[in-house]
Amino acid sequence: MTSASAIPPGFHGTAAAAGIDLAGRTALVTGAGSGIGRACALALAGAGAHVHVVDVDAAAAASVAASTGGRAHVVDLAQAAPVGELPAEVDILVNNAGLQHVAPLTDFPPDRFELLQRVMVHAPFLLLRRTLPYMYARGWGRVVNISSVHGLRASAYKAGYVTAKHALEGLSKVAAVEGAPHGVTSNCVSPGYVRTPLVERQIAAQAAAHGLDADRVVSEVMLGRSAVKRLIEPEEVAAVVLWLCGPHTGHLTGSSLPLDGGWTAT
Repeated sequence: MTSASAIPPGFHGTAAAAGIDLAGRTALVTGAGSGIGRACALALAGAGAHVHVVDVDAAAAASVAASTGGRAHVVDLAQAAPVGELPAEVDILVNNAGLQHVAPLTDFPPDRFELLQRVMVHAPFLLLRRTLPYMYARGWGRVVNISSVHGLRASAYKAGYVTAKHALEGLSKVAAVEGAPHGVTSNCVSPGYVRTPLVERQIAAQAAAHGLDADRVVSEVMLGRSAVKRLIEPEEVAAVVLWLCGPHTGHLTGSSLPLDGGWTAT
């Protein structure tokens, strides 16, 4: 792709968040085998955190764990029992895992709708219940929920995803209110279209459906509402996540940061 895929000049990944020291902290990142989750795991590890890499793909989890010096956990977040076996001694929780299904409401399969809620709402809820007591006891914690512009806006044919992301935004706010007396913040990072395997598959599917080439799908279909006409890179999202774990964000809580290229401004 052309301008739609260019990394902005001068962007050097997590170097933008230089000076953040997470030595002695432990992070847990879901969906960490690829895309945004992988970038977050690498960024947090680069700042000194020990990272628990959670993914349903065993090979991907092992690869990222090896790259970060962390520990891999192969877990299907749609199942409650294994979620309850993940580490509770966590200072930083990044709820990132997600999936998509596109269909009109009248044709949306109920089982797929339920699956999206289990992975993107119920699993984060269970992980908050599991990890917050440790954060409270330590007097410090950071919860970062990877939401979406679709947690703030709606698009047709994405009932399951839009519903889940709106719910995650609400859950994040409750965690912020309850966590504040304990030194725990909770925020959402809500990006537009990020260059991930999920989005790359959508580009191919939409190109076939609309009879357009990939560049036009990105610029005209996906980024039609965005002022910045390029996909967001996972490292850009990870840099914001890392910044939220830094020393100057103690009063930033209960918020949603729309990393959306101006989508929500229009």
